[in-house]
Amino acid sequence: MKLWGIVKLGLVLMIYAAAACVGLAFVYAGTQATIEKRTQADLETALKELFPGADGFEAITAAAPGGVIVSADPGVSFEGEYAIKRGGKLVGAALRASGGSYGGPIKVLVGVNAGGTISRIKIMEHADTPGLGANAGKANYYVDKASGLTFYGQFSGKSVLDPFEPKDDIIAITAATITSRAVSRVVKAAGTAAFQWLAINGGEAAGGADQ
Repeated sequence: MKLWGIVKLGLVLMIYAAAACVGLAFVYAGTQATIEKRTQADLETALKELFPGADGFEAITAAAPGGVIVSADPGVSFEGEYAIKRGGKLVGAALRASGGSYGGPIKVLVGVNAGGTISRIKIMEHADTPGLGANAGKANYYVDKASGLTFYGQFSGKSVLDPFEPKDDIIAITAATITSRAVSRVVKAAGTAAFQWLAINGGEAAGGADQ
């Protein structure tokens, strides 16, 4: 093949490669935007589940008194913090918190009322064993069928000062103590940190958003 033929083939391949890269970039940009919108919609839905009486959800930034909410537990990190309002008044906070569990990180959205009680919780992501630890992600998984108590439900109304210890004040998921302990640890850390932040920012205990 003559030199010009080789050069021509290289140019054609380069053009096709460039076109493919541009096309992929457009697809990625469109897909990323869709994913971000869906993620935001899912978050707003989850926040409304945690605080059904609230009418305002705002991301907490460093500009707030006391800054963003920081975990005092080195094994628990916060990936998103939100101020919960009703009628323009601060009545709670929600934290997207993450901690280690049996199958890897478990991410929990924890709602905390200004009065220092847990509003509700919701497991957002986990990789624990199906049929065992994975039951933590089921809002209708019962830990006490006789009383109708669910794993999720037992956290609602608990004081952030409670121990949050499986087999003590938390009923563990059957054959999944590690998962139960991981969720309890995350909720405890999030509850304590959120309550401290709410106290600094003048949260109104009498206006719990879940009431």
